[in-house]
Amino acid sequence: MAEPLPTDLSFPTPRTDVWLESRYRKLRRGLPQTVFYCPRCKGDRRRRKDCPQCDGFGKLTKESVQEIIARRVLPQMQAKAGSFHGAGREDIDVLMLGRGRPFVFEVVGARRPDLDLEALRQDIVARSEGAIELAPFVRVTRERVVYWKQTNFDKIYRAEVACSAAPTPEALAAASTFAGTIVQRTPQRVSHRRADLDRIRDVRILDLRALTPDSLELRVSCQHGTYVKEWISGDEGRTSPSLSSLLQVPCTCAVLDVEEILTDDVQGPLPGAAGGSATEA
Repeated sequence: MAEPLPTDLSFPTPRTDVWLESRYRKLRRGLPQTVFYCPRCKGDRRRRKDCPQCDGFGKLTKESVQEIIARRVLPQMQAKAGSFHGAGREDIDVLMLGRGRPFVFEVVGARRPDLDLEALRQDIVARSEGAIELAPFVRVTRERVVYWKQTNFDKIYRAEVACSAAPTPEALAAASTFAGTIVQRTPQRVSHRRADLDRIRDVRILDLRALTPDSLELRVSCQHGTYVKEWISGDEGRTSPSLSSLLQVPCTCAVLDVEEILTDDVQGPLPGAAGGSATEA
């Protein structure tokens, strides 16, 4: 005699992939955008055990923007994994201000995709303890990942500049009007992972003023791909002209913030001698 069919015919909820677009503002220095794996052991479970560089942690920082978001999104959506796709990235010691940096967080294999995204966003921000802020999440398609990865945007930076000596008033006034083209050879600090090339970029100084006799505040509009720290110092002659050469005194970047990313919907002054604003381009 055949066994009776079970009355409970429920099946596991099917999994689906979700893409959430937003912008993040990074308000704490020392926070990388994505997981900062130890360069020696690469975070490998077996190799990191006795790694002298990370003391077995596998990473060089406790958390990242990616991890702060994933820590709340993945369990709440009952997802297998997640990937962070940013429109570029800033250095670990640089703040990301203004409207924030666009990104898409890809949720892989979510069983609960239809969450209240605003409640989720507020939960992430509250638990970040002031490290980040997020614009409202928007559900998008995979094509937005390609868009943010392949499109380049100019940026506005704010920097505090340390000078070895006070620049003359004449040099300061002349440098304040600079808007033109620079040539940057691949900086020494990234030469181990980037091709050794000369890059031509447009730079426009928006404001340059003294804070103390040997320090300045700088606002500058730069073409995408400009190494701002090296443009300030000159990187031992690898960038020309540099702020140091314009001021005729050696300078270094003490503090750097991304003030704005000039995406299509953000107004701002463009780099280069022509000037103008992002909405005019």
